[in-house]
Amino acid sequence: MAQAERDATLDTQTSTEASTSVDALILAGGRGSRMGGVDKGLQHLNGQALVEHALARLRQQAGGRLGTIMVNANRHLDDYRALGLPVWPDALADFPGPLAGFLAGLEHSSRPWLLTVPCDSPLFPLDLLERLAQAAEREGADLALALGRDEEGLLRRQPVFCLLRRELAGSLHAYLQGGGRKIDHWIGSQRHVAVAFDAPGDDPRAFYNANTLAELRALEIGL
Repeated sequence: MAQAERDATLDTQTSTEASTSVDALILAGGRGSRMGGVDKGLQHLNGQALVEHALARLRQQAGGRLGTIMVNANRHLDDYRALGLPVWPDALADFPGPLAGFLAGLEHSSRPWLLTVPCDSPLFPLDLLERLAQAAEREGADLALALGRDEEGLLRRQPVFCLLRRELAGSLHAYLQGGGRKIDHWIGSQRHVAVAFDAPGDDPRAFYNANTLAELRALEIGL
């Protein structure tokens, strides 16, 4: 191979590595209390497990930034591993909430940023990552989270749809070790930006989450 060709190949590889700057984590580690204690990520919607819907949406994300997709789960680990993804339990015991999943993802990510999405919102935007990343870059933020419509049509913070710098692992570990559990409180202590997903053409159901089996069935009927 000529030197010019080698240089062009190296430039292409470097560009690809630079653009693939985000790992993703599907949060499926909860108790599923409002679903009767079932493993929520393994419940089916239109013939597929909820975790598979989340995986499909992540694989379609615009922008070419996404690298490895992981799962945070605390039960039925082999079922999740059967998807061919790395699976990481909470960093702390006793189901302490989504922040423990955040920490597990940050500790096992190999890229500068981590995108988190819950397993129970199968309609999240296909440009979620790109819009969060652009906002974080524009504002010089260490964390970007979504604002989306709830069931009543009100625009609310959706903190589990979050893009975080990997360097936040230390701050999050200290917060959890100190007994902190409130996701909004920890996010509020970071340099963050909130991104509204309410533009014309945005799906008002994008952040709808199925907390109960009845809500899951209602979502299935509505699709």
